[in-house]
Order: sequence, then structure tokens, then C-alpha cells
Amino acid sequence: MELHLEDKVAVVTGASKGIGLAVVEQLAKEGVKVVAGSRTSTPELDALAASHDVTIVSVDLSTSAGAEALVQHAVDRHQRLDILVNNVGAAEPRESFLKLSDADWRRIFDVTFFSAVWVSRAALPHLVAADSGAIVNISSINARLPFPGVVDYSAAKAALTNLNKSLSEEFASQGVRVNAIAPGPVRTPFWTAPGGFADVTAAAAGTTAKEAIDVVVPESMGITSGRVTEAHEVAALTLFLASPLAANITGTETLIDGGQTKTL
Repeated sequence: MELHLEDKVAVVTGASKGIGLAVVEQLAKEGVKVVAGSRTSTPELDALAASHDVTIVSVDLSTSAGAEALVQHAVDRHQRLDILVNNVGAAEPRESFLKLSDADWRRIFDVTFFSAVWVSRAALPHLVAADSGAIVNISSINARLPFPGVVDYSAAKAALTNLNKSLSEEFASQGVRVNAIAPGPVRTPFWTAPGGFADVTAAAAGTTAKEAIDVVVPESMGITSGRVTEAHEVAALTLFLASPLAANITGTETLIDGGQTKTL
């Protein structure tokens, strides 16, 4: 399917691994000029930059200055901006709400919610100027299915989902579409990294991390498809929503959770 994205300019946050890396890869293969924002790079992202029109910007998106610098770098390099993918986020397994400090709350909200506020604020004038701009916010099913083990992350994603709707209402008349994607568990370092959620689940179930993500998670979370989502599947949906094929889609929140969410 031709997505008509060639020569568009995109900013992707949290671009070095997981969903962000998959989005950068698929955009680049469609001929998009990608500016990839991340605190640090990875060999996989470096390889994309060596083979495609991908610019890596080392930036701290938990600050408004970092967010503004990322967008400015994209505009300075390419003189326009067509697509923004707000993907960066952070979560840690939590033992209890009562164990969370003010600093814990601020860190998760700064990275997961306020990064999207700051990058969107910097990007929107340029997206309006493009006259066909698109924002895709990577939210989570935890925005509507909050879980105590990620109470701060769930609250931050709920705020992002709410922001998504507000921006879609304000900027539709100015030619900018704003949509959100709500993944369930995705096979990314968020789950698979040492000490991540697969390890926590494995410890509780008395099994291995691989068995936890392949069997325990789908069964215990009621994932109808019987498996977790892959990062490239979220990326494919992201590209569709960012493309002209979705020209009359705005203000949506699209689930990609293998049927885990049972109610509308």
C-alpha cells in the first residue's frame, strides 16, 4: 500500500529502541526525513542513520528546553515539519502507591506526559504551516485500565490521552490531525530489559522472563489473540495514522492490544 509519505519530515521522540525505533525504521523506509530524538543512541538507530535520511539528536525530553531544541533542529535542517510522533515514556514496576515519592511522580510525568506537551507546543506552529500536519501520540491501555504496579505511568498516559483529544479539537480547523494509539503489552525493552516487567512477572509466577511474556502475560491479562503485540505492528499503525490515507481521521484513540480490552 502506498502511504504517500515520501519526502515528508518527521520528528520521533524516544527513538532509540522499542516502538520509537520501529517507527523510525518504517518511516525511513517510506522515504521520510526523520529527526530522531533520544537521550542516547543505540547501534540499531546508528545503523538507520547510516543508511537512510535519519538525523539523531541527543536530547533530554524531560525538559522543555530539550523538547524545543529537538523541534528546532528538525526545522533548521529541513525547513519544515509534517509529522510528530510523541512516543517517549518511562515506567518502573511499583510496589505500592505509598512508596512513590514526589520526585518519582515528577520524573514519570515529565518524561511520559510533559514531554508531549513541550514537543507538541514547539511543533504545532510548523505543523500548521505545513497545512497537512499530523501528530500521533503513543499512549497506553493503562490510560483507561490503570494498574497499581504502574500507577504513576497510568496517570501520565491518561493525561496524554486527554491532551490528544483537546489538541485534535483545537487544531483540526488549522489542518493538523491528532490521534493516539493505545497499545497493550508490546515486546520491547520496556518488558524485556533486565529488571523490566517480564522479570517481575516471571519472579511472581516462578518462571522465566521468556515464558512470562510469551505465556503468562497473554493468559493472565486475557489477551484474546494469545500473544503480546510486536513493536513493528504499532509502528505500522502509526504510519497509517500519520499518512494522507487517514486524512479524515482525528481525535481517535486506537487500541492495539490483541483483544485485551473487553469494553468500548
